[in-house]
Amino acid sequence: MKTASFYIKKAVELVFLAALCFCLGDSAARIGQRYPFVTVSASADGNWGLSFQQEGKPPVANAPAEYLQQFNAYYAAKTDEKVLYLTFDAGYENGCTAAILDALKKHQAPATFFLVGNYLETCPELVKRMTAEGHTVGNHTYHHPDMSKISTKESFSKELQDLEKLYEQVTGEPMKKYYRPPQGKYSESNLKMAQELGYSTFFWSLAYVDWYEDKQPTKEEAFKKLLGRIHPGAVVLLHSTSKTNGEILDELLTKWEEMGYRFASLDELISRQ
Repeated sequence: MKTASFYIKKAVELVFLAALCFCLGDSAARIGQRYPFVTVSASADGNWGLSFQQEGKPPVANAPAEYLQQFNAYYAAKTDEKVLYLTFDAGYENGCTAAILDALKKHQAPATFFLVGNYLETCPELVKRMTAEGHTVGNHTYHHPDMSKISTKESFSKELQDLEKLYEQVTGEPMKKYYRPPQGKYSESNLKMAQELGYSTFFWSLAYVDWYEDKQPTKEEAFKKLLGRIHPGAVVLLHSTSKTNGEILDELLTKWEEMGYRFASLDELISRQ
């Protein structure tokens, strides 16, 4: 016969296990926020996550390509050809973009720059240079919020459409309907709303921690990730605020070319699907 002390002990164990599970879940969420390329869940909602399992091969994502494609959403091209799709996220300008554009021009490499409202307001000449040199400007929302927490189509569409209007004011041209969720945070309802607004959503299959302005990776750290994890059909995410990226991009593109890769626009990625 079990004593009262036995049941008290079991109750304490259950409380401890519940607390442990909560802490582990909270830690995973924090990891996902800081390092969006680390897999922390298998959910189709939440933080975009990747697991690199074999060098030279595409990573496993937390939402399959077939699932995403029903919403016109992508993270890599399904191909064995050595082709790369370069993308840059830009929330502000700190003097690195000109060098990035110079390197892209030298290698005749098209890229997509996902911009926010602040960038368009403060750096119209750089935006005009991007378009003049054949790059695409995509929608990274006006205010860069956590879009997965926006539940109404009205609020969701306002973040995208306000940026569209500003882009047209700056360039005189309509904005390409390419969308990247800020911080890689998304939900199935977000994917549906973007699709209904005529947008294609783009995640990524290769990124590294390059966004901390006061804690930039070394050249060696950058090359280890960006060369070791490259794969056919990769959508590469870099930040144009990265001093390291500005300094290494010419050499990085050269090394990728020496590995047999070429660079293409996201237009081509869509046409492949």
